[in-house]
Amino acid sequence: MARPPILSLALPSETGRVLSIQSHTVQGYVGNKAAVFPLQLLGYDVDPINSVQFSNHTGNLLYTTFSNRYPTFRGQVLNGQQLCDLIEGLAANDLLYYTHLLTGYIGSVSFLDTVLQVVDRLRMVNPGLIYVCDPVMGDEGKLYVPPDLVSVYREKVIPVASMLTPNQFEVELLTGLRLITSESDGLKACNILHAAGPSKVVITSLNIEGKLLLIGSHQKLEGQPPHQFKIIIPKIPAYFTGTGDLMTALLLGWSNKYPDNLEKASELAVSSLQALLHRTLEDYKAVGFDPQSSSLEIRLIQSQDDIRNPEVKFKAEEYT
Repeated sequence: MARPPILSLALPSETGRVLSIQSHTVQGYVGNKAAVFPLQLLGYDVDPINSVQFSNHTGNLLYTTFSNRYPTFRGQVLNGQQLCDLIEGLAANDLLYYTHLLTGYIGSVSFLDTVLQVVDRLRMVNPGLIYVCDPVMGDEGKLYVPPDLVSVYREKVIPVASMLTPNQFEVELLTGLRLITSESDGLKACNILHAAGPSKVVITSLNIEGKLLLIGSHQKLEGQPPHQFKIIIPKIPAYFTGTGDLMTALLLGWSNKYPDNLEKASELAVSSLQALLHRTLEDYKAVGFDPQSSSLEIRLIQSQDDIRNPEVKFKAEEYT
C-alpha cells in the first residue's frame, strides 16, 4: 500500500514551509510559542523543534527593573545530538525540504554548532533556503548566554544568515562597535553586517536620544549601497516577554510576502506588534494589575486579527 503524501510538500503553501528551532514554554508565549502561531496565521506551514521545554518563562532574560512573575521553573534542554537525531528522522522520511529556517534563543556553543550543520543540510536539499536568525544574546548591556557564543555568531552564523534581527546590544556585540549612540552608528552597523553575510538586517530596537527606533537595511545587490530606513516606535512603560521572538517571526512572514520591500514588511510587523502590546497592557489594567510591577505575558491569541490584517500606523522613513 502506498504511503499517503505529505500535503505540506505535495501541495505547498504559497508562502512557505518553515523549520523553527527555538525555546518552548508550556505556559506563556515565548520562543516557538510566540513564533509558530503567527506564522501559521500568515499562511506558513511551520515545523517547530524546541531547543528547551520549560514549564514557564525562566526570568533569566528580564530587565533588572522588572520582577519575574514566576519564582521557579522545571523542564528539559535539548542537546546537539538530540537535534541531530530529529534531523536524521526527517531526512530518512524525505521531509527535509524547507523554504525557511528560523532560529531564536540558543544556550550553548555545541547546540549552535549543530544548528550550523542543520543549515548546511537544509541547503543541500534546497539551495534557496532563507535563514532568518534572531541572535538572542542579551539586552541593555546584559549578556545572558555564555560569552563564547558571541564569537560563534560573529564568525560562523552571520556569514550563512539571510536576515538578521538583533537588538541594540546584540548588534554592538556582533559588529564590535562599543556603543551605538546615533542613527549613523546604526546604519554603519548594518553595513558591517551586510559585508559579513546577510542581505537583510533589521535592528529591532535602538534607543537613540530618548527615541525608540527600528532601523532596517536591505542590500538588494552585492556591492551596491543598501536601501535603509527607520521606524519610530512609541515607548510603552512595561516589559513584555516574547516580543523579540514574535517580532522576528512577523518580519519573516511579511518580508517573504514582500521580498523586495523590507520597509513595508517592517511597517506591518511593527504595527501588529504594537497593537498586540496595547491590547496586553489594557487587559492587565482591566483586571486591576499594575503593568509596571512585573513582566507581562503577551495576549497572542486575542490579537490574531492584528496579526493577519494589521492596520499600518507606523511608517518607514527612508534614509537618503
